[in-house]
Amino acid sequence: MPAFSIVMPCFNAAETLADTLASIAAQHDPEWELLCVDDGSRDDTVAILTAAAARDPRICVLRNPRKGPSAARNHASAVACGDIIAFCDADDLWMPGKLTALRDAFAATDVDGAFARVAFFSGAISAAPITSRIPATALSVPMLLGENPVCTMSNMAVRRTVFARTGGFDEAMVHNEDLDWLIRLTGGGARVIGLDAVLVWYRASPGGLSADLVAMQRGRDVALAAAQHLGFAPDARADAVHLRYLARRALRLDAGGTVALRLALSGLRRSPGGFLRPARRGAATLFGALAAPLLPRDLRRALFSR
Repeated sequence: MPAFSIVMPCFNAAETLADTLASIAAQHDPEWELLCVDDGSRDDTVAILTAAAARDPRICVLRNPRKGPSAARNHASAVACGDIIAFCDADDLWMPGKLTALRDAFAATDVDGAFARVAFFSGAISAAPITSRIPATALSVPMLLGENPVCTMSNMAVRRTVFARTGGFDEAMVHNEDLDWLIRLTGGGARVIGLDAVLVWYRASPGGLSADLVAMQRGRDVALAAAQHLGFAPDARADAVHLRYLARRALRLDAGGTVALRLALSGLRRSPGGFLRPARRGAATLFGALAAPLLPRDLRRALFSR
């Protein structure tokens, strides 16, 4: 039985899939199975997956009996054999030592889940990437109500038994379904730790689901309902931090000249202190929202990826 079950939802991913599969094949730890769930792709995704499975018996191609990434992840997790489920999207990349680092982390019996730092890229991989940060303490619901440090499901691993206790992802959600699940995971008592190493390269794409900022806000509202059911409610500061996060994302993804400014002003109204501190994030975001039309695109992305 493999130590890891890697769950990968796939939909029209032919352009990026080969690189993602290669990053998994390059893992130093060989004890994994890869469950690729096709969601009705109309490009060469299935052909690429089928060819990869013919070369490596650890790869299994599944068809999603429902639709959407949440249903795909739930379907694969239900048939997973590994003790640890590690999620990976079909356009992201893993560092070769990711599974080794996860094995070391999960050797501690009190660890239920783990994530690490993420490097952001679009197009070519940079030699000096912009990277995310990890919190000093274990993941918590109040932390998630502001800004999600996990960043992407490609960065998340969880014990299979713990995942089953959460009930899986809400299949009606396609935006912020990861936030909803993480809130239920940590709110249910799971201990999820951050690893201080870059283990995932996240492909920032303006055409991705996360680029739909309005839908992300609606998805957060659903996640907040889950938090409130667990006894947690966001305060003004958490709302401001989240709006700052959306404003930075709007700047990085070129969502339009007024979108970032509208989000920034909403965050300032909600909690000036929450939005502006720390200054390297808050003041910089406000400046960027005001100056975005004048800043070169590459500079804007570099400033607001962190």
